[in-house]
Amino acid sequence: MKLEQQQVGSVTVVSVKGALIEDDAARAAADVKRTAQSANVRLVLNLQDVPYVDSAALEGLVDVADVLEDRSVRLRLACVPATVREVLQLTELAERFEFFEKVEDAVKSFL
Repeated sequence: MKLEQQQVGSVTVVSVKGALIEDDAARAAADVKRTAQSANVRLVLNLQDVPYVDSAALEGLVDVADVLEDRSVRLRLACVPATVREVLQLTELAERFEFFEKVEDAVKSFL
């Protein structure tokens, strides 16, 4: 699992590459949570290259969403594969996030 972070204007885009499972999921969640705790953060997670998530990844996503919601911001998820989206829907977590087909659309949603 690998994280790549880039700034697109005032928005931070974190692209996740690889399955989010066990220790990797916890490490990724901690890194993204640190980013989310930055002042005035606008965060998009690009999940295009994430084939699978486990319960640790779901917990991490909820933790990041909680940090952002404390600042009245919803976590934007972009390019979410059908398998990941299905897990979010089955666990009734999907309503915690905003979904976008493209990273560009998620970035524009902050304007």
